[in-house]
This record gives sequence, structure tokens and C-alpha cells, in this order.
Amino acid sequence: MTAHPLRLDHLVISARTLDEGTQYVADTLGVAPSGGGAHPLMRTHNRLLNLWGGVYLEVIAVDPQATAPADGSAPRPRLFALDDPATHARLENGPYLSHWVARVERPKHLPTWQAQYPQRIPPVVPMTRADFTWGLTVPDDGAFPAWQGIGDGVLPSLIQWDTTRHPSTALPETEISLKALTGAHQQADTVAAQLRWLGAAHLIELQPTEGAPALVAEFETPDGLRTLK
Repeated sequence: MTAHPLRLDHLVISARTLDEGTQYVADTLGVAPSGGGAHPLMRTHNRLLNLWGGVYLEVIAVDPQATAPADGSAPRPRLFALDDPATHARLENGPYLSHWVARVERPKHLPTWQAQYPQRIPPVVPMTRADFTWGLTVPDDGAFPAWQGIGDGVLPSLIQWDTTRHPSTALPETEISLKALTGAHQQADTVAAQLRWLGAAHLIELQPTEGAPALVAEFETPDGLRTLK
């Protein structure tokens, strides 16, 4: 584990539309995500649901109102593999838990850390939503972070907020808490090694599988245990 272990920042539900993703979460957890906004650079938008302990759940989708760059340049690929045909095909079957994001807290400086280990950490992209600003690791092709060609959403993106104010503080309180986050991967040993190097192995339970990579999150709610996957 690194000298400054990471914290869980948020979980990501990918959806074809925000309404579809919001309904999936509301049907499962009993509370609908709300608020959020647009990410102009990525041409995506989101809605958020507060969880206990300074963590939140993000529903993200392609923003149909987003415009191309004003300078005429080609737009960059959207984050979280939202431009990938395989993602499009999977979303035809409904929203799903696609990814998770780990928080890098100061004194560790995410851009400096990335510059030291560019083979292990994707580029840090400055992002905005309303009055929030942050840096997020996003591969140039918009794919999920990977190590030795292995990632598939099971390895986290890294985030560092520019201020001490966190989105969870601006969201309505809920009585929902994350009980466990579990990841499954065919090459679990390689994924586990990268998680240990990042200082994030304590945030997720990792299991080997012969099937497709997957994430499962179990929550404690007023109506009992509920699962998003």
C-alpha cells in the first residue's frame, strides 16, 4: 500500500439516458438520484445520490445537448468507455454498475504522481461541472484505466478535487450506505497487484472469475440489503 492510501470517492452507473439510470437506482435503492449537471469537455451529464460517509453514486450518460468544440477541433472521446460499441451493446440491456472512482487526497498531488508513473496512471484531465472543479485520470481513448492491458472498469479512475468541498456535502442526506464493493476479473492477480500499488486494495473485494469482468455493490437501506450490478 502507498504511503497515502486512497479513499472511495464514488460509484458509477452507466446508462443510455439519465432517466433510465435514475429509474434503475430508484427501483433498487428506493431513492432517485437528482441534481448533478453537465461535463462540457466530455459531452456527458449526470445525476447523483448521496451515500453515508462522504461517498456518492453517479448516474452518467451521453449528454444529447452537448455541442462540439467551438474551435472546430475533434471532440475527445467520452470517459468511462461511453463511446465504445461494446458499452452501447451492453446498455441495450439496461443501466449497470460500470466503474468506481478513488479519491487522492493531499498532500499527494495527483498530476505529479501521474507524471512520475505515466505507465501506471492515465493522464489527468481537468474537469468542471457547475462550480466544482477536479482532476480525473482518463486515458486518451476514453477507455477504462488499465494495467498491463487489463482493467475493464474493475480498476478505479483516480480523482482529486480542487477544494475541500466535496459533492456529497451538497446532496440531500439519505439513509443508504455502501456495505461492500466486489469486483470479479479473469486475471484477478494482475488487478490485485495494481490495486495494492495504488493503495486501493482495501476498498474492494476482488474475486477470480471465468466470466466477464463485473462489479457488484451491496448497500444497507431502510428496506434492507439491496444490490446494484
